[in-house]
This record gives sequence, C-alpha cells and structure tokens, in this order.
Amino acid sequence: MKKYILLLLLPFFWNCDSENFNNSNPFIPNYTFSLEINTDLPTYSNLQFASNGKYISGYGARGVIIFNTGSGYTAFDAACPNQAISSCSTMSVNGINAVCPCDSAAYSLFTGQSQGKQYPMKQYRVEVNGNLIRVYN
Repeated sequence: MKKYILLLLLPFFWNCDSENFNNSNPFIPNYTFSLEINTDLPTYSNLQFASNGKYISGYGARGVIIFNTGSGYTAFDAACPNQAISSCSTMSVNGINAVCPCDSAAYSLFTGQSQGKQYPMKQYRVEVNGNLIRVYN
C-alpha cells in the first residue's frame, strides 16, 4: 500500500517549478552571464521605485532590461523576441513597455507578452538581496 501512495505522489515532485519564467526562443541564443546591480548607485536608483525599468548593455544577446513590478523585479533580454538578431532588433524601454523598432511591437515589462505575437520576451532569473539585484542565466 505504501508503494502505491509513493507512486501517486511522484508526479507532484516532477511538476514543481520554483522559477516561473519562459527562457526559450528560437531567435535569441542562450548566453550564460551574471549581472549584479546596486540600486544605491545613482545610475540604478530609479529601480527602487515601482514601474521603472533600466536597459543595461553588454549582457545576453542585446542587453538586459530590468523592471521593478512593484512586487519584485523582472529581467528580459532586450532582443526583439519575434525577429532574427539584426541591426534593428534591440528594444528600448518606453514606460512600462519595451518597444521593438523592427516591427513597433510593444511588450509589457510586467509579463514580457505582446498581443498577437508568437514569442514573449526572453526572461532571465532575478535574485534580490537588500539593495543588490542579481540577474543571471
């Protein structure tokens, strides 16, 4: 009887996902990196407040966009998720959205989604420890 109970519980262990993000996109390659941001520094101080985002170049495929959602942080690659990497495929922060200059699509920095688009923004992991934010893949 104990074996049967264990067999019934096993699927729950495989389905547990401590990180809820989508990091799969055929247009954007995977790069391994780790970025630490100190929000006490003037360059990043706006990240202490909800609905503020910051573009940081030199990481991922086209840079990283980090955003304060009010209840935490999200981090996405700045590469347009529905375009091949090209000269116009670096998104810019526009309020609570990231805008792709190739097709003018706006992606929510809360969710990474854009209405009518196949792929969301490529999301990265975020850890917060006081005033330090670590973004990594």
